Amino acid sequence: MDRLDELEAQSIYIFREAFARLKHLALLWSLGKDSNVMIWLARKAFFGRVPFPVLHVDTGKKFPEMYTFRDRYSAEWNLKLLTEPCPPIEAVDNSLPPAARSAARKTEGLKLALAKHGFDGLIAGIRRDEEPTRAKERIFSPRGVEGQWDVRSQPLEFWDQFNPRLPAGAHLRVHPILHWTEADIWAYTRREQIPVIPLYFSQNGKRYRSLGDADITFPVSSHASTIDEIITELDATKVPERSGRAMDHESEDAFERLRLSGYL
Repeated sequence: MDRLDELEAQSIYIFREAFARLKHLALLWSLGKDSNVMIWLARKAFFGRVPFPVLHVDTGKKFPEMYTFRDRYSAEWNLKLLTEPCPPIEAVDNSLPPAARSAARKTEGLKLALAKHGFDGLIAGIRRDEEPTRAKERIFSPRGVEGQWDVRSQPLEFWDQFNPRLPAGAHLRVHPILHWTEADIWAYTRREQIPVIPLYFSQNGKRYRSLGDADITFPVSSHASTIDEIITELDATKVPERSGRAMDHESEDAFERLRLSGYL
């Protein structure tokens, strides 16, 4: 069993634990490389079908290629797709910097979706190596009534012993690929031949390493036009994965504020 086999087996175990312990699950689909791997793993965990809804909280500002991808593969993978809109920018905390405020629409949209559907568990495709605040997460992570995250009060997780206890009126975030790296995602995508959005591949010396809203996400310099070239590039680069995400750079604590309030 190689590294990818071990990662896959552990993630499938997490999916099955979540499904066995929680009554109303949904899988959050951002349409990016990580959540595509999650859907792939979920289909493997449950013998070819995803037995819970796949939720896209839609800001209405994604790249056109992302909507094309969503519509094609939600049908091909036979997903029960839910799309929920986000409130206007005026409904969001106006003390946040501009890009963070724009991104926070997704948090507010997610709160509305939770209230509408009554989910007690949300499966999310975040990784510890993406960003320092995410490195503090647990695999089964409780959220408050308003979706907030208390980073100082999280359950211990030893030897794959998870605590799925639900705080009253709240929900759990479940993170099946928390232990994966960006290079793992690409290596697994190559091995399994998982479809990806073409924006990840270089065009005229630029490509996207992380996909978000079109108005606050920017490409990085790169000549990697295949998955093999992306993996080779990752071995050498010192450029952070989220360097093209404007909200990460507006102020020292902007992203941490988003995360504490319920952002993914």
